[in-house]
Amino acid sequence: MAAITASMVKELREMTGAGMMDCKKALTETDGDMDAAVDVLKKSGAAKMAKKASRIAAEGITRVASNGSDAVVVEVNSETDFVAKNETFQEFVQQVADTALTSGLNGGANGEDIEALLAMNGLNDLLVEKTATIGEKLSVRRFKKVSGECLASYIHGGGKIGVLVAASGASDDAAKEALTNVAMQIAAMNPQYVARTDISADELAKMKDITIESALNDPATLPKPILNGLFSKVEAGNLFSEEDAKILAEKKNDKYLFNFLSEEAKAKLAELAIADKDTYVADKIFAGLVEGRISKQVKEICLLDQTYVKAEDGKQTVAAYLSSVNKDLKITEMVRFEVGEGMEKKNEDFAAEVAKQMQG
Repeated sequence: MAAITASMVKELREMTGAGMMDCKKALTETDGDMDAAVDVLKKSGAAKMAKKASRIAAEGITRVASNGSDAVVVEVNSETDFVAKNETFQEFVQQVADTALTSGLNGGANGEDIEALLAMNGLNDLLVEKTATIGEKLSVRRFKKVSGECLASYIHGGGKIGVLVAASGASDDAAKEALTNVAMQIAAMNPQYVARTDISADELAKMKDITIESALNDPATLPKPILNGLFSKVEAGNLFSEEDAKILAEKKNDKYLFNFLSEEAKAKLAELAIADKDTYVADKIFAGLVEGRISKQVKEICLLDQTYVKAEDGKQTVAAYLSSVNKDLKITEMVRFEVGEGMEKKNEDFAAEVAKQMQG
């Protein structure tokens, strides 16, 4: 058997990035054959990946890549935030982004085209290798490519949030600066749509139904005429307890009435409102309340309707800001990836984890 020297271990470690003991074990197993040892480490990495497959990887970072006309943002996950700050991991994520940019794939927010991407430029083998080297489950979760006349990107929190914005109509420095500001807005305010016209009829109908149910289930927020009608039903049917009936009689016109009523009384009013839902939906006053609340929601979830975060008057919308820079500047697409959004995250106790490892 060939003697395994420190220089051989060092060479293999530099070639693969694997741990020192793993390199020594691989060289011993292959009788010092460097190429065979590399294969052993790759197989070991694959085995480690399979073993870690059920573990939760909801930390990680986002990275972007751009060539001027196209840009891509990727999210790659790790098990801990500590690994997300590792330089080796960050370099790997950037390599994923660079590959995605030239891949010809568009990707998507739900992990579209991931298998096809991993099949390119040896990314899957590299993922196996990095999993073995870093010692955690790593996962290329998603990527999205956008194209446009003018592009901007923004990375927030060291990679916790990655944003892309594409626009048409202008591509000068002022337009690029404006888009960068808007990318920061997207990171901070998390709009769901660029414009209200992007909201489907089904989504608006769903929003309306939820708003109606929410309003009827919270009688304290109902318009006074509707509330008085509910009070009349309560009094006519003697539907409150003696104490709540007394409070209603004394404080019916008091704006703090609901601070004095019992939870049972509030629930009864909501029950009466829901039972007569069709009548209230047809009521012009109630319809106005619902439309007002929907309009407020739309302003919150649509980028162009949001108040621009840097607005000097505190009122200027994003649409107005863009128009002030260049009236032809139009946002065509936006992407916002936040690491781990929608994923289950484990509650880590690092002290307990260290203690567990020390105990064997």
